[in-house]
Amino acid sequence: MEQQQLYTVTVYSENHVGLLTQIANIFTRSFINIESLTVSASAINDVHKFTITCFSDVKALDKITKQIEKKVEVLKAYYYTEDEVISREIALFKISTEGLMAIDAIENLVNKFNAKILEVNRQYTVIEKTGVQDEIKKLYETLEPIGILQFVRSGCVSITRSKYEHLSDFRLTIDDF
Repeated sequence: MEQQQLYTVTVYSENHVGLLTQIANIFTRSFINIESLTVSASAINDVHKFTITCFSDVKALDKITKQIEKKVEVLKAYYYTEDEVISREIALFKISTEGLMAIDAIENLVNKFNAKILEVNRQYTVIEKTGVQDEIKKLYETLEPIGILQFVRSGCVSITRSKYEHLSDFRLTIDDF
């Protein structure tokens, strides 16, 4: 059995209702859990970009991307290892202001994690952290003893380390006809 590692799957598609469900079903049928998923407009007009992270082996992921590409609305699907993409997530922490004030050097804590304080009132303080999953987890573990009232983390957003968006070449050849 091949080594499982974290992959980022990027799917470029037209904007069609139900496509997200169809893509998720492909992962489900392959018994691969989606770790995070985001969908947004891409750098190319009228093309949407799905960013999906999952643990898998290359053989299974190759099969999944080929199945995804069979969908009529899908223009192209790619998969990347962690070192081939630049990825970030955003997290929001709501903490009791009273609990936060009990900590010495709040400013040092925020600066240490390169976080931002978004809102402060008598009841709570909201802290924003943008970064990789491990950084967010470390801040969570640091704030947990204080008492986290609410926590939310986005899915992963990624861009490739290559010079351009891979779909650009594909799109140009279609438009040339």
